[in-house]
Amino acid sequence: MEHGLETATLGGGCFWCLEAVYQQVEGVVAVESGYTGGHVDHPTYHQVCEGDTGHVEVVRVSFDPSVISYREVLEIFFAIHDPTTPDRQGNDVGPQYRSAIFTHSEAQRATAEYVMRELVAARAFDAPIVTQVEPEQPYWRAEAGHQNYYQDHPSQGYCAFVISPKLAKFRKQFGAKLHK
Repeated sequence: MEHGLETATLGGGCFWCLEAVYQQVEGVVAVESGYTGGHVDHPTYHQVCEGDTGHVEVVRVSFDPSVISYREVLEIFFAIHDPTTPDRQGNDVGPQYRSAIFTHSEAQRATAEYVMRELVAARAFDAPIVTQVEPEQPYWRAEAGHQNYYQDHPSQGYCAFVISPKLAKFRKQFGAKLHK
């Protein structure tokens, strides 16, 4: 990793959705889709989709903290997925779609827990937040076909009907955070 960059590892449903959003964020220098939190080495997409490896579909977001803070990365995360549905995001159902933050430091853990307490205090959601905050675990890069998925397949059905509306919501709410 480049000097001065930080990494956030986030699971909030299908990794294609999160990847598409974070690729547009100012200060984010790289986004990679992968798997973490499971008990199988080098899992495949098919294995993870079966739901019994324990893995979460995640994105690894490399960002420049002098441009965007970890807190801001998390604010976007909580705005673009539903952190109140266990093992589910919309029609995507299974433990691989759970809401999870895999922290890379004690400071990240503390920030994640603080942001979640703020959201609860503000009653930002109608149901309890079920996002799991866990320490970083072994991470496996997803297959090449899952990288840059939205950019490569914008008219594919899932992209058009699920990801495009999330991107529109993100752009409206976080327009100031878009790449210039």
